[in-house]
Amino acid sequence: MITREQIHELAQFEDQSACALSFYFQPTPPRNKAHKEEAILTKDLAREALRHLEGKSKIESESARADLDRIVRLSQDLRGNGLRGAHAKAVFACSAQGFWREYDLPAQLSATQLTVNRHFHLKPLAQLLGAFPSLGIVLLDRHRARLFDLRLGELTERMDFLHPVSRRGRSDGFGGYDGGHAQRRVADEALHHFKFIAEFLKDALEKGMFEKWIVGCQDLHWSQFEPQLHPYVAQKLLGRFTAELAHAKNEEIRSQAEKIFAAAQEKHCREAVDETLNQARHNNRGVTGLRRVLHSLELGEVQTLLVGQNYHAQAVECAGCGHLDAHLVSLCPVCGRETREIVDVGEAILPRVIQHNIELFYVKDDPEFDQIGNIAALLRYRSDYSKNDQSKNVQSKNVRSIANLPPNPSVSRPANVVGRYRGLASG
Repeated sequence: MITREQIHELAQFEDQSACALSFYFQPTPPRNKAHKEEAILTKDLAREALRHLEGKSKIESESARADLDRIVRLSQDLRGNGLRGAHAKAVFACSAQGFWREYDLPAQLSATQLTVNRHFHLKPLAQLLGAFPSLGIVLLDRHRARLFDLRLGELTERMDFLHPVSRRGRSDGFGGYDGGHAQRRVADEALHHFKFIAEFLKDALEKGMFEKWIVGCQDLHWSQFEPQLHPYVAQKLLGRFTAELAHAKNEEIRSQAEKIFAAAQEKHCREAVDETLNQARHNNRGVTGLRRVLHSLELGEVQTLLVGQNYHAQAVECAGCGHLDAHLVSLCPVCGRETREIVDVGEAILPRVIQHNIELFYVKDDPEFDQIGNIAALLRYRSDYSKNDQSKNVQSKNVRSIANLPPNPSVSRPANVVGRYRGLASG
């Protein structure tokens, strides 16, 4: 499965000759025993990619052709995956730079596709990672805990913690005296166990072992475990389901976790849209529309990016400084170099989003979001606010200094100028 470091590697890759190939293979149930549909589709996509490469130099076209031939051979090896319910596949290649990467993915891609560009086509990957982030799942009782990792639809058990219960004698002693001590000892051992797991979760989240977590346990154990959680850990908790640690099956754990995550993700997306639009209405930490979003991305202001599921828009990119502009200008307004047209700006901004760890949501079927252009951003801060505040402070200081000057009878000022100064001073 793909890691965060590998995603960053893909986002940073660029080939100036535009020969970077991105291949996504989505297995489908075969229509007959021959299982040839997927191979035929891949060959058709490869031929279309070759037509796209017409006009390239001989060296560039030959290197790209070698990658396409290798992809076609790979697709033949993947025949029949839909019948067996295997993984989807992603391949990123550029022979000119000696680059070839293969990754297994959950079989939830929209379709098999092949693209050729300067950058790798990362939108299908971004959508998939948004649906399947790295989740930690903890199953626990009073003396045992099991830690699972749910990543891209695959559930893997990572650790199993066991704190054995102390042995008790056969008798509770005279008048049940030893029984009371034993009961308190068991309660203390359970408390230490819960504290240990809570501390481990804090360290795991801080080290980036997983992004969010879900807990499965009985109600009685949760009432004792919850008070031990650090506020940071509690904030990362997506939800809880009832489970018996000793009898929970992997499929049940995965299903329960995915349901909780889907509900939490939908709620979080809705809250992000509402907050962004509200902040934008008040000209605060929210911007809408492609031009404002691109400007905020360049300034590093964006915290959360919201894009319509089927959003497409044109833009231009500077060949020199990489500036993206919503206006289809031929020269870059930043450095004056020539620009090149971008058919899908939503795809072009993904490398920046990934490199700067910006939270990304693809918004589906939202009429209000559609009205504002299907793209918006919630900001960490507004850089223009600080500049405006500084200019206002300078203006107010100038006004105060002018107000403190002694009157000069030889200089007469128009009445409207006096009123303007007074207005600034009073504001």
